[in-house]
Amino acid sequence: MQYFRDHKPDPERNHAFRTAVFITLAGNIILAISKGVVSYISGSIALYADTANSISDVIYSIAITWGLWMIQRPPDMSHPQGHARFEPLVGLVVSITMGIAGYEALRSSFNRFLAGGSVIALDLPSITLLASALIKAGMFYSITKLAQKTDSPSLKATAIDHLSDVLTSAAAFGGILGSNILHPLMDPIAGFIVSLWIFRAAFRAGKENFGFLTGAGADEKLRLKIIDTANNVDGVLNVRHMMSDYVGPKLLVDLRINLPGNASLDEVHAVEERVITPMEALPEVDRAYVHVEPFDE
Repeated sequence: MQYFRDHKPDPERNHAFRTAVFITLAGNIILAISKGVVSYISGSIALYADTANSISDVIYSIAITWGLWMIQRPPDMSHPQGHARFEPLVGLVVSITMGIAGYEALRSSFNRFLAGGSVIALDLPSITLLASALIKAGMFYSITKLAQKTDSPSLKATAIDHLSDVLTSAAAFGGILGSNILHPLMDPIAGFIVSLWIFRAAFRAGKENFGFLTGAGADEKLRLKIIDTANNVDGVLNVRHMMSDYVGPKLLVDLRINLPGNASLDEVHAVEERVITPMEALPEVDRAYVHVEPFDE
């Protein structure tokens, strides 16, 4: 008797995960160190806010490394359906660390605003922020491609964070420039903008992954797609009932279909298999269970 589901390794998907982990971890460590040094030298609160964001990026990079290692493990007695639920957990950790970084950026910006701000030199801080924006843009592009290839919510959250980092670095650069051209308070004001953008990105990523963790169901468009797929299978008279919920980043689908009451057991089994195959071929679906009931006029 088998107590856990079959597992087929996906070398291409695993390679994509490893590539994403390396890009994210290496890039975030380099940026956190460089921004931290320059923000200490220059005294820019906008750059400090961006540094806090990069430090949180390093923390979630470590969490991603652990989480992606876990989800690649095959099913076992402790997790007979596999380890897919670890992936949205990692995505939620990413969201939480982004929220913590947003709080630190907001706190430091508020304190500097009350102190009256200061004029920040344009040389080293500006170069650092512009280089950071370019690096993060490249990371966003690379991770987005890998997230599309793997359909991974944690990588999608990571890509969103990389994009938000491009915008926060641009906002921090605007604050430093504004402190020279307009008013010293432009530096902490830019810090406020950075923190608000971080909170926005954290909320969006957290909402999606929280739904995955708590067993949210498919949206209406996807529900209709699943029902239509089943109805188009030869031999199915009607889809009587459909229920779905997320088990990790993909759906578990429970279908009740109607067949003629005089169908033989062999015919019933054949139709079940014909329904399950296209169901599990849908990119949004992990598993499908089909129950057959006699058709009632």
